[in-house]
Amino acid sequence: MSPNARGALIAIAAFAIFATHDVVIKVLGGAYSPIQILFFSVLLTFPLATVMLMRDSTSGTLIPVHPWWMALRTVAAVVTGISVFYAFTVLPLAQTYAILFASPLLITVLAIPILGETVRMRRWAAVIVGLVGVIVVLRPGATDLSLGHVAALIAALGGSIASIIVRKIGEDERPVVLLLYPMITNFIVMACLLPLVYVPVPLEHMGLFAIVAVFAWVASRMMITAYRSGEAAIIAPMQYSQIIWATGYGIWFFDETIDLPTAIGAGIIIASGLYIVLRESRTGASQNTPVLRTRSRGETATTPRVSLVMRAKGIIPPRRKSKP
Repeated sequence: MSPNARGALIAIAAFAIFATHDVVIKVLGGAYSPIQILFFSVLLTFPLATVMLMRDSTSGTLIPVHPWWMALRTVAAVVTGISVFYAFTVLPLAQTYAILFASPLLITVLAIPILGETVRMRRWAAVIVGLVGVIVVLRPGATDLSLGHVAALIAALGGSIASIIVRKIGEDERPVVLLLYPMITNFIVMACLLPLVYVPVPLEHMGLFAIVAVFAWVASRMMITAYRSGEAAIIAPMQYSQIIWATGYGIWFFDETIDLPTAIGAGIIIASGLYIVLRESRTGASQNTPVLRTRSRGETATTPRVSLVMRAKGIIPPRRKSKP
C-alpha cells in the first residue's frame, strides 16, 4: 500500500471516530446543557493534552508574542466550541456537518485581509458556489432558521478565524502557547457558567463524558499519523467522509433522514471545498495554502490542534514567514 493510501485510510478511520465523538455529544445533549458537556470535555482532556505537549522542544515562556491576535483566536475558539456543541445537540448530524464544511470557503476569504493572500477568479468562483450550497442547505424562506442553524454558522466562522490566526502568528508563537490559552480560557468560562445549568451526573454518564475526551484524543493522534504517512492534499479531503458517518449514525440512533436539499447543498459545499484544497496544492496557485494548513477539524478549544501538536513534537518544521 502506498503512503498516501495508508494515510488516507487512517484519516478516514480518525474522522469516523470524530463522528462517533459527535454522536456521544448529541446523546449527552438530551440531558445536559452544552456548557456542562463542554466543561467536562475540557476537564477530562487536560491530562491527555498535557502528555501530548510535554515534548514541545521550542524554548520560551508562556507569554504570547502577539497578545491581541492570541486574544482574538482564544475568543473565536471558545465561541466555536460552545456553538458547535449546541448545534450538534439540536440539529440533525448531517445538516450540522454540511454547514461546518463551509469553513474552507471562509478560510479562503479571511486569508485575503489577514495573510495578504491573493485569491484569483477560480477560487473566488469556488467560494461563491460553496456559499450557494450553504444557502441550499439552510433554505431561507422555505424553512424556519433555528438557533441551531445560527450556532452552526457561527461555529464555521469562528473555527475559520481561529485557524487563519494560527497561520498568521504560528511562526512566532510556541505551539504550547497556541494550544493552552484557548483550552484554559474555555475551562474557566464554562466553569463560571456551569452553576447556571448544572445537573448532577450519574457514573454511567461520566463515562460518556470520558469517551468524548478519549475519542477526540485518539482521533487527533490518528490524524498525526495520517499526515506523517501521506500528503496534506490527499489527507485533508478525508474530512468530508464525516457526512457519510453522520448520515448513518443519524438514521441508526436518532431516526434522522437527510432530505434532498441538504444532500444537494452538502454536495455543492464539498465539491467547492475539494476544488480549493486541490487548487492550493498546486505549486504557485496559493502563496499561503491556508486551507491545507488547517490539518484537521475546526478549532473548538476542547482538544489539541493537530498541526500544533505536530510542530511541538518536531514532526513538521515552523512555517516560514508569509510575504507581505
